[in-house]
Amino acid sequence: MQLSGSVVLVTGGTRGVGAGITRAFLDAGATVLTCARRPAEQPVTAHLPCDVTQPEQVSAVVEQVLARHGRLDVLVNNAGGAPHALAASASPRFHAKVIGLNLVAPLNFAQAANAVMQGQDSGGAIVMVGSVSGRRASPGTAAYGAAKAGLDNLTASLAVEWAPKVRVNSLAVGPVRTELSHLHYGDESGLAAVARTIPLGRLAEPEDVGRCAVFLASQQASYVSGATLAVHGGGELPAFLAASNAEHREVP
Repeated sequence: MQLSGSVVLVTGGTRGVGAGITRAFLDAGATVLTCARRPAEQPVTAHLPCDVTQPEQVSAVVEQVLARHGRLDVLVNNAGGAPHALAASASPRFHAKVIGLNLVAPLNFAQAANAVMQGQDSGGAIVMVGSVSGRRASPGTAAYGAAKAGLDNLTASLAVEWAPKVRVNSLAVGPVRTELSHLHYGDESGLAAVARTIPLGRLAEPEDVGRCAVFLASQQASYVSGATLAVHGGGELPAFLAASNAEHREVP
């Protein structure tokens, strides 16, 4: 999956999952730019400061990419996230900010990228980084889960509207081991406990997500658009299996 000559922009690409995505595209030979509010401590690629929730900053970043490289082949909408907050007590402003960051901002960035890609002979590809929280209950992050569910629908809609020049796909990402994992899963024993709920027996590494993003952006996926690829190690073991005391025998 070589992307030599391709210009790739990764939002939130300086740490965590975003940094893994950035490294995967660099390994594939692409020219990669990142944008986020804060640069990486040890940047490995060109960085453009941007608050993705501000449409004027989004437009400015795309213009800077064009000024530097004359094209934009791939956009990875990775920036997002939300702190834990119960829906009953979180403020309307909090809910609006979470949905703005995780749904509205990717739409605005995709719109700006599409305007460029439609004018390119080779078109382009957009990859949305979603979450398994958009496919199951998301207690404590209800607005986040709702936004990620919306991102999957947005992916399907944009894939229809912007075809055939621009392909749009998304990743439904499960638990990932990053420098911030402790905020979600606790210490090493907490991480190990979470890993035991995943059929493959471990959390994803950021590069696992990155390689899937590279695939969706590459010509290997040239007939894939409007799809959501699950990157979750097989999903989550059903809770009833741990709770049940029934004897499970093979059915003859």
